Amino acid sequence: MTPDAERIAAVALAEDGTTDITTVLTVPSGVAGEGRIEYRSGGVVAGAAYADAVARACECRIEWRAPEGRTVAAGAVAGVVHGPLGRILRAERPMLNLLQRASGIATATRAYVDAVAGTGCRILHTRKTAPGLRALDVAAVLAGGGTRHRFDLAHEVMVKDNHWQALRTEGNTLAAALADGRRRGVASLQVEVETEAQLEEACAAGATRLLVDNQPPPTARAWARRARELMPGIEIEATGGITLANVREYAEAGVDFVSIGALTHSVAAADIGLEIAPLR
Repeated sequence: MTPDAERIAAVALAEDGTTDITTVLTVPSGVAGEGRIEYRSGGVVAGAAYADAVARACECRIEWRAPEGRTVAAGAVAGVVHGPLGRILRAERPMLNLLQRASGIATATRAYVDAVAGTGCRILHTRKTAPGLRALDVAAVLAGGGTRHRFDLAHEVMVKDNHWQALRTEGNTLAAALADGRRRGVASLQVEVETEAQLEEACAAGATRLLVDNQPPPTARAWARRARELMPGIEIEATGGITLANVREYAEAGVDFVSIGALTHSVAAADIGLEIAPLR
């Protein structure tokens, strides 16, 4: 069990308080139970490690019928929870909350991955994640077939529009900033570009990836071609304004990556429920 899963499970359970008074009043102690995790809407299963952490904290266990990353039909039983009935009821809502969010993200990601199939383009998450749930959100994108992007601020350089502004205001150069990053041992030097002039400056400064921001597919194609002329091997990422309807156009324009904030910042939760029965 990962520390992140245990941390998130503990926070989710703590939100419900120390006592489930309804269960204390209605469920005799010592009664065993069983609960079917029903994926009512169908989609990609994700968040299993986090559901397991909730179950374990409540002295229950989950027998998974569908592994992480598997697409299941509407109404499928993704897993079965075993344990004391009162403890299953304690685990129910926090466990479902995590599964529903993660599976919704994974299902949305899989749709984008399928849309660019055969192009070599990879789908990335962003840092537009729910506060405190980034590990869950990123794991869900990976379960859906997406690729890991920048997880935090500490390990990769990403110069965006406000950083460009700060450089100009202070009279610094992009080349100096990236050189300092290399001296500090940072290998990934990503630069967001909004103009051809920025593109050329970023290539000259030694950027390892360009983020082509809010440009239509034809512009992404032209800028990718120009960047590779200036710096062979540079990675190209399209970002901003990308939807399921147009993502393949970007992939066919020759970008290596597409990053999509909507995967995590406006996800629709999957419809997953728990049907519980006492065991005699």
